[in-house]
Amino acid sequence: MAEARPGTGGERYVPIDKRSGEKSVVYFTRDLSPEGLVKIYDKVNATLVGKTAIKLHTGERNGPNIIPRSWVKELVETRLPNATIIETNTYYDGDRYTTEKHKQTLEINGWDFCPVDITDEDGTVMLPVPGGKWFSEISVGSHLPSYESMLTLTHFKGHVIGGFGGSNKNIGIGCADGRIGKGQIHADEKTGDMWGIEQETLMERICESTLGSITHFGEHNAFINVMRNMSVNCDCEGLNAAPVVTPDVGILASFDILAVDQACVDLIYALPEHGGAAIEERIETRHGHRQLSYMKELGMGNDLYTLIDLDNGEQETTPEKAVADIRPGWVPDKYNLPKARMR
Repeated sequence: MAEARPGTGGERYVPIDKRSGEKSVVYFTRDLSPEGLVKIYDKVNATLVGKTAIKLHTGERNGPNIIPRSWVKELVETRLPNATIIETNTYYDGDRYTTEKHKQTLEINGWDFCPVDITDEDGTVMLPVPGGKWFSEISVGSHLPSYESMLTLTHFKGHVIGGFGGSNKNIGIGCADGRIGKGQIHADEKTGDMWGIEQETLMERICESTLGSITHFGEHNAFINVMRNMSVNCDCEGLNAAPVVTPDVGILASFDILAVDQACVDLIYALPEHGGAAIEERIETRHGHRQLSYMKELGMGNDLYTLIDLDNGEQETTPEKAVADIRPGWVPDKYNLPKARMR
């Protein structure tokens, strides 16, 4: 493979009217509740057949911002009773670095209502990356290919080096195994620095890792992003994540990974009175917009979409209209109460 060179422009937001191409459908609800999650899942469940994996970030111990367990439990019990949550061990030495520590953390965080498969517990396997310039294949947990469908259920938020964490980051980092795959993404082969990759190169490597996994599942992918408790830091930082200042927005879903991540970013930029400024700054300073532009270059989806408002008769709406009534500043909901955290 010829020496790869990263693209540019990851620090710049591209407005909707400056994009071109076809449109995908993205569903939207403001209903941040177990019922809201089930409602939007029903719009994208047609592709999920057979043995289904739920790719979820289960979080560090007692992490305050992850998707509430009660929401996921409701979804599993009412819609996906035979599904399995899948995870991988981490690249950094934390609460999920080894399988043993990871299982302890899952128990502490209350992920005990359905099976959780740490897919790299028994080793790794390589998946092809079609058209990749950094990778021809990506290392993932050896259990991953045993699944027939994957629902990517993502807590959308900021990220300390990725800019933002949507469905792309959830899969690209979260399906790559803890030692080899994540090393492929983060480590600088020339210097030996295990965290030496950043900005556009990092975004592109994350996208290529994601491409390997979603290509494996083909038409049997669906994506849901929950825009709640959006710190500028990832759930990997647990209790050390920066305080949430961005207002909650809602839940989005699509069969198109690029469209759902792009719509979330558009909603952040559309928040009234610069309510999304903290995450905007995080995305731009880390060159996170390259996640979106490179997904488009790789043919992973469309950055234009029709936004369907499930709260208003499934009418088409715009990001500006969708968030028009949201005021700046974050207000905790009932799921942030201490007793609710461990449900």
